[in-house]
Amino acid sequence: MAIFINKKVFGGQKSSAEGIDLDFEKEGVRYLVTIKSGPNWGNSGQISKMRDNFIKAKRILHTSKSRININFVNGCCYGQDNNPNKGDYFKYCGQDFWELISGNEDLYTEIIEPIGFKAKEKNDTFLKKYSQIINKFTFEFSADFCINHEIDWAKLIEFNSSKKQ
Repeated sequence: MAIFINKKVFGGQKSSAEGIDLDFEKEGVRYLVTIKSGPNWGNSGQISKMRDNFIKAKRILHTSKSRININFVNGCCYGQDNNPNKGDYFKYCGQDFWELISGNEDLYTEIIEPIGFKAKEKNDTFLKKYSQIINKFTFEFSADFCINHEIDWAKLIEFNSSKKQ
């Protein structure tokens, strides 16, 4: 959704660089953005990998366009970060992220209603299918591993853990 919105507003596109999700220009600055759901998305190794991806992208861009101003961004769809400047990249969360990619400081609340409507439609379909699967699984499990409505643990363990013949 973030890439779609940014494309409509700033002409952004899915980046071809490894680990970079969005590439766009705004007010003379090129933004390379990795999009994550929230602020606590990764461990130190994953954050290190993100930084490495930013360094590789910078090296490639500077060989082709030496005077371009590039900002690397870890964009988070929700949450907050009161210290966005991480030295070699910026971390924008929630309202700050949606405003950066859309130019609209209220977008983060405006997108909730249509997302909620679509989610409810999908959720109703999911719950119906989920109930069908649970019923099927219960029926098959009971037929294969129950005697008089009680689990035959020996048969279940044998099925799960015995040597295959």
